Amino acid sequence: MRLCVCLVLLSFILCASADMSPIARSGRFAWDAVGGAWDMLKAYWDMREANYKNADKYFHARGNYDAAQRGPGGAWAAKVISDARENWQGEWSGRGAEDTRADQEANEWGRNGGDPNRYRPAGLPSKY
Repeated sequence: MRLCVCLVLLSFILCASADMSPIARSGRFAWDAVGGAWDMLKAYWDMREANYKNADKYFHARGNYDAAQRGPGGAWAAKVISDARENWQGEWSGRGAEDTRADQEANEWGRNGGDPNRYRPAGLPSKY
């Protein structure tokens, strides 16, 4: 997870000058990106704590949804983190391309404003 946060911050630094001329707008983007990274981390922690069968896609969608609700910076952070995580898992976890594809679908669904509950498994505690 630290790697993902580092990637987000590094990518932000490299891309900061792309289309953020007003200081206030770039500051807001950065603030939203940090908040979005936090939302992704919170969803990951909740997924680990819940340890609930078939809940993976729900937490993917929820993390991306929460991050994107912050604005363009949050959506950007969610995409960078999701892509990095799926690329890493695809190479090292052995979970397979189909699982990666399904995770990315849930990521995009949440990031585009779709209700994460579409992926919520029956019986998952309401705490999540």
